[in-house]
Amino acid sequence: MSDLDPSRLPAHVAVIMDGNGRWAETRGWPRPFGHRQGSEAVRRIVRASRRLGIRALTLYAFSEQNWQRPEGEVDALMELLREFLLSERDELLDNGIRLRMIGRRERLPSRVREVLEALERETEGLSDMTLTLALSYGGREELTDAVRLLAAQVAEGRLAPSDLDEARLEAAIPSMDVGPCDLLIRTGGEQRISNFLLWSAAYAELVFSERLWPDFQDADLLDALGVYQARDRRFGRVSSAASMATSDVLMPDAASRAHA
Repeated sequence: MSDLDPSRLPAHVAVIMDGNGRWAETRGWPRPFGHRQGSEAVRRIVRASRRLGIRALTLYAFSEQNWQRPEGEVDALMELLREFLLSERDELLDNGIRLRMIGRRERLPSRVREVLEALERETEGLSDMTLTLALSYGGREELTDAVRLLAAQVAEGRLAPSDLDEARLEAAIPSMDVGPCDLLIRTGGEQRISNFLLWSAAYAELVFSERLWPDFQDADLLDALGVYQARDRRFGRVSSAASMATSDVLMPDAASRAHA
């Protein structure tokens, strides 16, 4: 922690929590055991992020494509999610953490949705940190739903086609409620973003960790933050050093023209 600059922490960190199933399989256990151990890693990283002062943490918990997994594994994941929401209620409230969900919530079982929505209501006024769970979520699906929403508003006459621009589309994208993603971490050794935060992470710094999610520790989060702070975030511009170098090259010619 002493190596980090508190003034340069990312405002919004997102994590693709990969490796639960492999963690269990390497130990000869059923995959749901890995998901249960992964929920402990969620608790660790939420607490660490809150202590560090990170304003928004988004966790890719269940993708739209994950519904295609074996029914028994999906059922176990849904029950684990319900248990997590029930067990973390007091901690969220005590630490000023707002909970929200992005994704197609209508696909969640009612037993999960009821607990989730009750906790969203209870924490909606909290502002120390926002924890977003991406459930039944996909980046393409999110963009498709946003376009459908705007198209319906045009069809109803509430918007003109000329009103549609980047800002209007961004306002319709739920994941952007907490601002763009600054740092995207993926655990488990894979190096892809898997349809996650396609708009929000357009300029995110990407950090890929070999650590399987159940083994991901506070120190691993700190390492990722250190990598983030070592990056030069240019957003399509040149770096300040390159800009100075360009000025150094141009100045002699400009000076010679001035004396000509």
